[in-house]
Amino acid sequence: MADNSITVIGNITRDPELRFTNSGRPQVSFGLAVNRRYQQNGEWVEQTSFFNIVAWAQLAENVSESLSKGSRVIVNGRLEQRSWETQDGEKRSVIEIVADEVGPSLRWATAKIERNERSSEMGDRPRAAGGGGGQSAPPSESYGDEEPF
Repeated sequence: MADNSITVIGNITRDPELRFTNSGRPQVSFGLAVNRRYQQNGEWVEQTSFFNIVAWAQLAENVSESLSKGSRVIVNGRLEQRSWETQDGEKRSVIEIVADEVGPSLRWATAKIERNERSSEMGDRPRAAGGGGGQSAPPSESYGDEEPF
């Protein structure tokens, strides 16, 4: 089985937007700008890539409470393609990063960590059916007995 893992470091381009599914599951989404700077023929070239990030459950709530536009973050997750049909019958598709971990970059900043109470819901995430409705499926892994730190 191929590993679909990605880690990106960049700046949040819009405040994280917290929403809840019909079943009450928290979901957050935000944009991330990742800059790459390199030399080409003696000149510095800067290239920026933009990614949509989605996080679920407690991670979604923590991101919403902790981060804002301009924050430099490290995101580890996986690429997922989501497809849907508009009300006009047009087919649309997007590739986004579904985050497993999100944290502040401490390269040029400091952070104070506060541990949250552990929730029993972490391992029982529902799966979304199909590719419609404009919502991606939540991560399927279980945290089990793993201590976050």
